[in-house]
Amino acid sequence: MNANNKSLPRNIRIFCLPFVLAAGALPTVAAAACPADWIRIDSIEDNGAVELSATNSRNVPITVTLKTWAKNISENRSKAVTETIPPNESQLLIVLNQTDANGKPRYGFDCEWTIGSIDATHDEDLLYRLPYETGKSYRVLQGYGSRLSHTGREEYTVDFNMHEGTPVHAARGGIVARTEGSHSKGCWKNGCGKYANFIVIAHDDWTTGEYYHLQKDGVLVEVGDRVVAGQRIGLSGNTGNSTMPHLHFGVYRAAPWGKYQSIPVQFSSIDGIVRKPRRGSLYQAVSMSSANSRVEIKDLSRTLH
Repeated sequence: MNANNKSLPRNIRIFCLPFVLAAGALPTVAAAACPADWIRIDSIEDNGAVELSATNSRNVPITVTLKTWAKNISENRSKAVTETIPPNESQLLIVLNQTDANGKPRYGFDCEWTIGSIDATHDEDLLYRLPYETGKSYRVLQGYGSRLSHTGREEYTVDFNMHEGTPVHAARGGIVARTEGSHSKGCWKNGCGKYANFIVIAHDDWTTGEYYHLQKDGVLVEVGDRVVAGQRIGLSGNTGNSTMPHLHFGVYRAAPWGKYQSIPVQFSSIDGIVRKPRRGSLYQAVSMSSANSRVEIKDLSRTLH
């Protein structure tokens, strides 16, 4: 089970070294001034001013926080700016202007990001599938608010007791945003989180559904795939910050500084709606077609823009 939210490898923090502006120089473009596979920070410098922008080259939204520091330069807004960058778009984040014509202007910045939108609005009446095969039931090891590790940002997540290799099914449809399936190690100490295998699915409301601790080679989908609720997507395991085989599932909304917050969801089961999964309970999965569900599979290519 998860020791804490810091154990989940959901984001990347980037630090960029200081830059010096040459007053009076022709405009120059610093391509990938803060390079990353997910979010690229570019700077355009022109006669003592700098424009910092973020480019999202993925087909899912990314929330980025940019924190600047500067000498002999002023910012046009707060030193720390958080914005959600839509898929395949660029956005101006901050403009730096030289304030002392006699001083040497210098600046630097930190960049942190996570998948999803800070403004995601989740329909609290939405019904999710249980993340396993129809007709099967698995005991809850940790439910909402379990004190071992389901607190704070992980408060509204669920651990299901599953043997390694148990099929994992999508609780809700969306686009596969990120996966990891190469690890084979599970342990319970600081740093073990980096060994977790996982699948992150971006939903049409810009929240994410996340499935952790999958077995090695237990990811059965690829980034960019569109999946539907009930589709088999992976195999459970015991990787990452984990003491026993199980599946960790949660739905998250992005937050500033590369962080995130789990949000409560309700599941359909053979016995009705499960609004608060409880430790020790067994819930049998049913197909969405047999449940009174408001889940709709939408065309994300249109919804995300």
